[in-house]
Amino acid sequence: MKARTFLGVAIFFAGLTGLAPLHSQQLIKLDDALQIAAQNSPDIKRVELSLIRTQELLKATQASMKSNFRFTLNPIGYSHDRAFNELIGDYNTQENLSSAGTFTVSQQLPWTDGNISLNNRFAWQRAYSEYADRTTSQFTNNLRIQYDQPLFTYNRIKMQLAGLELDFENTQLNYNIQMLNLERSVAQQFYAVFNQQMRVEIAKEEHENQKVNYEIIKNKVEGELARLEELFQAELNLASSKSSWDNSQVSLENAKDQFKILIGMDLFNEIDILANPIVDTVPVDLNLAIEYALANRMELRQRQISIENAQFDLVRTMATNEFAGNFSLAVGLFGDNEQLPKIYSNPTDNEQISLSFQIPIFDWGERKARIKASQTSIETQKLNMEDERNTIIQTVRQVYRNLQNLLNQIDIAQQNVRNAQLTYDINLERYKNGDLTGMDLSLYQNQLSSKKLDLVNAQINYKLELLNMKIQTLYDWETKTAIVPQTSK
Repeated sequence: MKARTFLGVAIFFAGLTGLAPLHSQQLIKLDDALQIAAQNSPDIKRVELSLIRTQELLKATQASMKSNFRFTLNPIGYSHDRAFNELIGDYNTQENLSSAGTFTVSQQLPWTDGNISLNNRFAWQRAYSEYADRTTSQFTNNLRIQYDQPLFTYNRIKMQLAGLELDFENTQLNYNIQMLNLERSVAQQFYAVFNQQMRVEIAKEEHENQKVNYEIIKNKVEGELARLEELFQAELNLASSKSSWDNSQVSLENAKDQFKILIGMDLFNEIDILANPIVDTVPVDLNLAIEYALANRMELRQRQISIENAQFDLVRTMATNEFAGNFSLAVGLFGDNEQLPKIYSNPTDNEQISLSFQIPIFDWGERKARIKASQTSIETQKLNMEDERNTIIQTVRQVYRNLQNLLNQIDIAQQNVRNAQLTYDINLERYKNGDLTGMDLSLYQNQLSSKKLDLVNAQINYKLELLNMKIQTLYDWETKTAIVPQTSK
């Protein structure tokens, strides 16, 4: 029986697309595996939680920039004490009952790093004094507007917000990078399972060939056209091919379990990998690949974020022992009366203005040393970014060379399969005619199986390396479209 060619095996697997799954097995395509892994991968879940954390911190800071309203209520306060009063030179008993509430509106001013607030405190108080032998009660209301402005220093509000925005962007970039790494890992394991499936198919084909060869030599021995030891060798070859087939099936199931763990599937789900091993040559322009990589790679933006954070640290460091000041202005209106409607019948204006400066004199070189250390950190981050850029260029060039080499390897492997198939067919006829021993034919069968597996490996390696080029450049060379990183929900 003539062995099926590798192309026939490939068409068989590709043709499964339109068929219903057998034995309740789920056919898994690469896109399906990626979707399952994106939902179930523990690594992705951890990055998503980190992304949610930085996003909520950013939202909280942005919310703090808006007007803050709060009300403080002291519904009742009571005191009764006897103390020595120096003014009258005797002990005096005092009793006090009060109730108050304070309404506050504060607003940060990001463009100036200042703060403006409105405070209104309304209170009622009843007091008794033994010395005066009388009880008084009154309503009071204190309305106050205050503005505070730091001087000669950096804008802390803006820098805090900018830092949180960079943290959120960096976490989002990390999420996208993890998704790309997950795509690479899933693809590698996906094709590892496919490789095992092909090994099972090739081992099954080899076993079928050995069964046919066994029947041939058995009939010849019964007709006294071949020696008995040839039948023994055919039995050995048949048993060995059956053992290889069984081993490949065990390896396939183990590979499936590893794949299901990676993408987060139930280990008891029965699956089959559906992949098209036929390779279509995809043209890749090296100069464009480097250009796309340098323009799109998120690692470069992460390095830039590190530089910007280091520059923020430098600004904070320069504020160590700095010359700074603060300006404060407050105006208010105070009113009190025993009758609530007349609380502002005789108001009092309250004004307050202050200007203060912090003047460093001598710090033994602390500020200068800290600034130099921060500047060194910036230079280090710039060197890291340049190293990252060179590494990206080197990796893209390496992947490009690998792609060209793998295309050559595929051509050579296809030719080797054709030659091995023809060689096996010729020697099978010699075997039928009694001109070749079963051991020699087994060598040709092994050679054919080996060359088919070499072709499968070369095709899989090309697909994985093409995926690697897509990840390195964030450009899909098959569809000729840019890869837009997804935003976590």
